[in-house]
Amino acid sequence: MIRYALRCRAGHEFESWFHSAEGFDGLRRDGHVCCPVCGTSEVEKALMTPQLRPARRAAPVPEGAAMPQPDTGGPLSTPQGAGERAIARLRKRIEEQSEYVGLSFATEARRIHSGESPERTIHGEARIDDAKALIEEGVPVAPLPFLPARKAN
Repeated sequence: MIRYALRCRAGHEFESWFHSAEGFDGLRRDGHVCCPVCGTSEVEKALMTPQLRPARRAAPVPEGAAMPQPDTGGPLSTPQGAGERAIARLRKRIEEQSEYVGLSFATEARRIHSGESPERTIHGEARIDDAKALIEEGVPVAPLPFLPARKAN
């Protein structure tokens, strides 16, 4: 596995892991590497600094000395940047204004569509083949840009 720092033509910077350098080149050539902010597939490798580990026999850290910590801009649970804040607002709105039906999403969506269940807004989880089948059946569904709370760290 190899990690690359990437930059899209709009200047958004992000990182991603690839199986190999050839894997990255093939995915990029086929348009499968996209910017998570604007969605463009015009992505290039950015300059990246290597992460070096200290020598195995490095001098011990003096007692009471603080280890340097990277600046993450706050806890990881706090949205960083405008895109993450927008997704957090969307998530909150969806969770407040719809019913979570969990793994029975496909079944319940079909029941609502056919009139067997009362019409209401729902969200939940479905396997990709179930989601495709719903779309083919004309059931209005859309993927959400976040994981369910039970799957988020």
